[in-house]
Amino acid sequence: MALTDEVKSQIQQGYRDVLAGKGIRARYGQRLMIAEIARYMGDITENDGQRTSAPATCVVEAGTGTGKTLGYLIAAIPVARALGKTLVISTATVALQDQIIRKDLPDLKKHTSLEFTWTLAKGRGRYLCMSRLESRLHDEGNGDSDTMPLFLLDEKREQEPGTREFFEEMLGQYGSRTWDGDRDHWPTTIPDDIWRQVTTDHRQCTNRHCSYFDNCAFFDARKGLETADVVVANHDLVLADLALGGGAILPEPENALYVFDEAHHLPDKALNHFAASVPLNSTRQWLKQLSQALGKIQPWLAPTTMAGKTVDKVSEASRALDHCLARVHELALTSVEWEFTDERRPAQWRYPEGELPEPMLALAEETRAATAALVRHLGTISDELQKAFDERKDHELDRETAEAWFPVMGSFHARAEDQSRLWAAWCDNAPPPREGERPKNPPPARWAVRQRWEHAEDITLYSSPVLADNLLYSRLWSRAFGAVLTSATLTALGRFDRLRSRAGLPEESRYLVVPSSFRYGEMATVEVPPMDALPTDTEAFTASLVKRLPELWAAEKATLVLFTARRQMIAVRDRLAPDHPGLITTQDDMSKGEVLRHHCERVDAGKPSVLFGVASFAEGIDLPGRYLDHVIITRLPFSVPDDPIEASLAEWVTSRGGNPFMEITVPDASIKLVQAVGRLLRTESDTGRVSILDRRIVSRRYGQLLLDALPPFRRVIG
Repeated sequence: MALTDEVKSQIQQGYRDVLAGKGIRARYGQRLMIAEIARYMGDITENDGQRTSAPATCVVEAGTGTGKTLGYLIAAIPVARALGKTLVISTATVALQDQIIRKDLPDLKKHTSLEFTWTLAKGRGRYLCMSRLESRLHDEGNGDSDTMPLFLLDEKREQEPGTREFFEEMLGQYGSRTWDGDRDHWPTTIPDDIWRQVTTDHRQCTNRHCSYFDNCAFFDARKGLETADVVVANHDLVLADLALGGGAILPEPENALYVFDEAHHLPDKALNHFAASVPLNSTRQWLKQLSQALGKIQPWLAPTTMAGKTVDKVSEASRALDHCLARVHELALTSVEWEFTDERRPAQWRYPEGELPEPMLALAEETRAATAALVRHLGTISDELQKAFDERKDHELDRETAEAWFPVMGSFHARAEDQSRLWAAWCDNAPPPREGERPKNPPPARWAVRQRWEHAEDITLYSSPVLADNLLYSRLWSRAFGAVLTSATLTALGRFDRLRSRAGLPEESRYLVVPSSFRYGEMATVEVPPMDALPTDTEAFTASLVKRLPELWAAEKATLVLFTARRQMIAVRDRLAPDHPGLITTQDDMSKGEVLRHHCERVDAGKPSVLFGVASFAEGIDLPGRYLDHVIITRLPFSVPDDPIEASLAEWVTSRGGNPFMEITVPDASIKLVQAVGRLLRTESDTGRVSILDRRIVSRRYGQLLLDALPPFRRVIG
């Protein structure tokens, strides 16, 4: 569809209106972004609503101060409405999601004549399940009920304070509609172990057959999805929807225009989503719980019924799987040279090139078959229980039994399915390349982690893709009507190559770096002061930090010190805190919001404040103006060397004749360094300085690349 004059006019007028309404001036970079996104979407060709042009994405890097959110909203909403597509905006963080829902979209609606509706999309697990809440209260009141307690699987139940009163309050608030059943809207934080008791997933939910379906928090929230012009989601929910085939939770990709904000997180989110793990001993304990549940359900199922007959098959499959897991554990324990570098930390073993030894591969195949049998038989019982909800037909089971047991069996079924993903991944060996041929894609990373406690130990097996490129291309880019990716940090060392390879972006994709409105050279300096040691000597460098940091933060009121290792952060804090009472706050001292609030209160009171943080504070905090005037980066943010996915990727790059340090490690460090530096300047009136204490940035060959990728601050090299 070429952009019509009407759509162009809507975009232009909408932009003028929102600028006037909010009393802000137009930004050159923002105008470029609006034009590029509108042009990209207008160039998509279609026939009867189906995209006919080749898959392509629009990638826009736009730094702090550009006004990215307004840029993509003002461009995409009129185009999406003209095309009859749903605009799906996906973020990596709840904070940005809330900002878009509560501030940006209402502002746009208020100040422009654009007609559009919006809704927030969350997964089922964020909403109250009334059926589970009722059963929880029923179970609490009756002690050991005749039917299976729905919460047999919940751990540490006896330690929950005021359980009944809490759940009764929850019921009252939802019943009176003072609470909408959304976990995030409850006035206080609900601990995970308590929330699990009153929510559900797609395996335990009976949907329209549930007696609470017409009063369901999740389905009430879903109603808005079908009619909204704009759906605000997050990367995890988009990936979960794609894993279910697309269109199960969100609009089908073919009928959606996506905007991925904070898009640099998407490849890692995809890897996490398609990874799998199985804790061996914990799974054997879980199988014992399944055995207990089968003993309690059996009296309720006539032995002549399909469900009754299947109970014995589940028991048999469970025993076979337990036997397999015991042998896998023994083999993993004895065939690997476990090295515990620290008694408090687990030991890890990675299988080189993802190849399992023959004995382990044979056992994995056997365990895969046993898990598949358990999944199949649990699925049969769940299906039989679900049939009892259909009141139009006669059934072998009564509805009361089905309502009590369906969530329980659904939970076991979902857990078994999760287990099967790991065994399928461990047994999926791609054919080796022909002689002289290089493998096109890296093999999956496979590894094991052994943990030891005072009276127990466990070995967890893991598998993960090394790159998300094929997964994202096949499930998302090739199907989506269109997609925009934006963030302040999408290039690495000034190029989009790393993102393109990690995210599998289509060949026809277009790329734009929006110039910043900041006058970096006038606003800030980047300094590399002298240091007594390099970070490669941990003890000496820690001592050097203890000596230098007070000298560096003495001149400013508000300082952020960023570490790459939590242990070093704590060690430095412990040695400095006694001489600087009340000055230092670490991100572990309290919740993130409380840490930032405490910092700002000290600054407002005219007192100096120093924040110590690690990776999450290098990206996810916003302290404008006087709340931050000095960012100290203790060391270059290179990846942890024992990360099994990174190590597997490096191994594959090396096998192809590449240099993993220069192709992966340095570009990834560049992105993290730019993000960390980006904490300093948040508005056009901010000033300050950045100190980098890792002298490798001036003493190593790659250091110049990292320096040149930073914004053009004035440089002061000591």
